[in-house]
Amino acid sequence: MTSPPTQSTREQAGKRTPGQRRMLFAGLIGSSIEWYDFFIYGTAAALVFPAVFFPQASAMTGVLLSFSTFWAGFVARPLGGVIAGHLGDRHGRKKVVVASLVAMGLGTFLIGCLPGAGTIGVLAPILLVALRFVQGVACGAQWGGIVLLLTESASPKRKGFAGTFGQMGVSFGVFIGNAAFLVVARTMSESAFLSWGWRVPFLASALMFPVALYIQAKVEDSREFRELAAARKSQDDVVRAPVSEAIRNHWRTILLAAGLLAGTNALFYIGIAGVVSYATTALHLSRDAILSISLPIALVSAVVVLWAGRLSDRFGRRPVVLAGAALIVVWAFPYFWLVDTGSLTAIAVAVAVGSLGQSLTYGPLAAYIGELLAPGIRYSGVSLAYQLASVTVSGGTPFIMTAIISETGSTALVSAYIAAMGLITLVCAWVLAETNPAAVRADPHAVPGPPARPGVRTV
Repeated sequence: MTSPPTQSTREQAGKRTPGQRRMLFAGLIGSSIEWYDFFIYGTAAALVFPAVFFPQASAMTGVLLSFSTFWAGFVARPLGGVIAGHLGDRHGRKKVVVASLVAMGLGTFLIGCLPGAGTIGVLAPILLVALRFVQGVACGAQWGGIVLLLTESASPKRKGFAGTFGQMGVSFGVFIGNAAFLVVARTMSESAFLSWGWRVPFLASALMFPVALYIQAKVEDSREFRELAAARKSQDDVVRAPVSEAIRNHWRTILLAAGLLAGTNALFYIGIAGVVSYATTALHLSRDAILSISLPIALVSAVVVLWAGRLSDRFGRRPVVLAGAALIVVWAFPYFWLVDTGSLTAIAVAVAVGSLGQSLTYGPLAAYIGELLAPGIRYSGVSLAYQLASVTVSGGTPFIMTAIISETGSTALVSAYIAAMGLITLVCAWVLAETNPAAVRADPHAVPGPPARPGVRTV
């Protein structure tokens, strides 16, 4: 008689267990709603907040002020990453993820309840920045936790694939957010939309709370962390300050890992916020038409992210990232040549091809960045890398783009900026070591992980 396969033998064979399937589902849903909450702010900042919170400013100044509050969320993200990294490396990934989901849902819901400047004056933008800061702290905490729950619980040969269920949340968050704004805008007058309709997508973030409860009740902490916690109990070797250790001993790896995100982050935030604002204000295109372009592109982007993760399991992390970064560099100038035509079809092509490069780069990074670091400091390290990129590149990109166009009247320097960010990613991917090399991929029992010389590629 043959005994049924145990969980460990199924994992070694690459088959997903029920617990892993729950993890993938929870990671995708939780990440999608979390990014939905974070990204609808960008759409509102481009379309609504200048009139609601900065009504006395000129059109261009209002957009700049609105995008500066958008940036506040990214300034807060490193703080969330540091706090979450410390707690997540010492006490577990799941607890921090649940706390971040609750904080994000509460902050977003309260933005939907916030009176405008016409009601409470200057206090309105101050409270808006404060709540955006809460969103930023929560977002900074969640990414590392969700991707580590996914990749650390996956079978060794599926870590790249599993990590994409956290990465795809970005695309689905954009899709759901833009769809929400489109539905609201098309079912009411412009005055009603500016008065109260824009609040509906924010109030819908209350859906975050049942997701957090599901993860708390149904999802176990990652297998690697549970093994680490058991080893710590027997050896009493808990890292007392994982953030400090990560910075002290792995700062080069963290900086290079942050650079991996430069190209994909710059192009992504130009696509979801910068182009939306530019097309509606400078090119005088329909708001609904621009939002409609992003919906199918967001879904295709999710598919490419999933595909890129699978490719990284089969061919290594670095080749996929290098291919995506190269496409970002090559497409930087054609991107805005097409956008500047004012044709919706040309804009759709520009954003779609850019999204292909961005998604190829982004897909493997959940597994890749985590694998560059040891489990005991992994949450701290990946959070520092991701959030360093967010504060230096992501949040400032729409503001920088708007300021450049306002000053020069041209998009040429914006294209140069995209190309420079893509080159940074290209160089960092070339310098960093491969964590899933051919020898590991060929060995059915080998596990991708930190290279012998941490973070540095041996030549």
